[in-house]
Amino acid sequence: MAIGKTFEKAKLSMLSVVCVIVLLCLYFSAGAALAAGPKKQRYKPNWRSLAQNHIPTWFKDAKFGIYTHWGVYSVPACGKNGTWYPHNMYREGTDQYKYHVEHYGKPTEFGYKDFIPMFKAEKFDANEWAELFKEAGAQFAGPVAEHHDGFAMWDSKWTKWDAAEMGPKRDVVGELEKAIKKRGMRFVTAFHHAQNWWHFPVWDKRFDCSNPEYSGLYSPIHAKGARPNEQFLKMWKGKLIEVVDKYDPDFIWFDFKLDAMKENYYKEFLAYYYNKARERKKQVVVSYKGHDLPPGVGVVDLELGRMDKLTYHVWITDTSVDDQGAWSYVQDAGFKSANTLVDNLVDRVSKNGLLLLNVGPKPDGTIPEPARERLLEMGKWLKVNGEAIYGTRPWIVAEEGPTKMEKGGAFNERNGQAGYTGKDIRFTVKGDVLYAICLDWPGDEVVITKLKRLYDSEIKSVRMLGVDGELEWSFGGKGLTIKVPDKKPCDYAYAFKIVREAAGK
Repeated sequence: MAIGKTFEKAKLSMLSVVCVIVLLCLYFSAGAALAAGPKKQRYKPNWRSLAQNHIPTWFKDAKFGIYTHWGVYSVPACGKNGTWYPHNMYREGTDQYKYHVEHYGKPTEFGYKDFIPMFKAEKFDANEWAELFKEAGAQFAGPVAEHHDGFAMWDSKWTKWDAAEMGPKRDVVGELEKAIKKRGMRFVTAFHHAQNWWHFPVWDKRFDCSNPEYSGLYSPIHAKGARPNEQFLKMWKGKLIEVVDKYDPDFIWFDFKLDAMKENYYKEFLAYYYNKARERKKQVVVSYKGHDLPPGVGVVDLELGRMDKLTYHVWITDTSVDDQGAWSYVQDAGFKSANTLVDNLVDRVSKNGLLLLNVGPKPDGTIPEPARERLLEMGKWLKVNGEAIYGTRPWIVAEEGPTKMEKGGAFNERNGQAGYTGKDIRFTVKGDVLYAICLDWPGDEVVITKLKRLYDSEIKSVRMLGVDGELEWSFGGKGLTIKVPDKKPCDYAYAFKIVREAAGK
């Protein structure tokens, strides 16, 4: 009995010693952590460090996204470019100034701010939008968070001029974030607010934009030609960080004038965004116009454009479902055909590009029916042919066929797009599969001359996506000849799936 008690006491003593040792280890570990300071951030606000943020694989795989130009400028719904109405309504001699005077009075009496109560968004349904974008085949989607007009589409602490406090009195960005992510799409927010400094004639005493009471919307009062002041720059960066913190976007798209900000401000923001993503264990991407960022820091965007040849860098183009570059909803705007939208998507993907397609909703929050129809047609096509688009990479050559672009780049979308034929072919690859996509119905047979570089022994099978069974094919001096099925599996463009021998066999 005494021996047992002694043994129990010994066990308790040993347990006490172990507890003391553990506590001491925790104490010294905590002390060391405090002495070391906060966790080291990977990305520093310098270009060498920021270039370490590689383009995410999810982005390269996604290929197709949708965003929306929707805001106070949607109310007048006028002009070739509706988003520039707030700029042009103050400039005598422009069509939008003339329209404004005829319908609302002189801008000395009715300023841009006076449209805000008319922007009610009474039919806006974030889930309905997100469902449409999903049905269209988009892999990422989201809103223009703030355009040049200075009106924020989220609940912001930086300004009272936002959609949560005025107009719709709803957090549009927040509602769309939830609806879009719920459906498995990545979330994009677009920012145009760098241009806000130059957008309104705040130096002209005739207009309401020269009143300091409204400077949170129109930008701080400054002399014509002055560069952005610290007040503006801090708000510009602060709004970006706020959206990152509150809504966790996967992709931030920048319009022009990014390079007009003081360099440290956008370097600091990029470092913050990339570090925040790392903290959240995710990968994010930023796009930019022109040469606003150094190569490697983000993805270059070509507005209303595309490349004329295969590139060694990933790029993206932003274009609109309307056919005039109106961006926001405008009355009587025409729309691109679904055929054009599909052809341009395929062309971009074959050349290492992505497509960000804009839709301009009406001020009440409804999406125009012609836009809805085009999106659903794209979705129908992608349900049949998506495997030739999503997750693919460019091949050694991008294209063959008679229809050529003379020059690639921004504002060059229409160049070479008219009159695509069944002989205009675009190539993509995924694993051991090569896809050859004809931009029109090729007829009874198609001869793909660029495939002369292959060996007939490496081709295992040829199919057309959407059609059951293998197709007859032959290989000769002209290239690969394929007998085309009798029935079309879809409209617009047609993808041949060419399965090859796996490497190493």
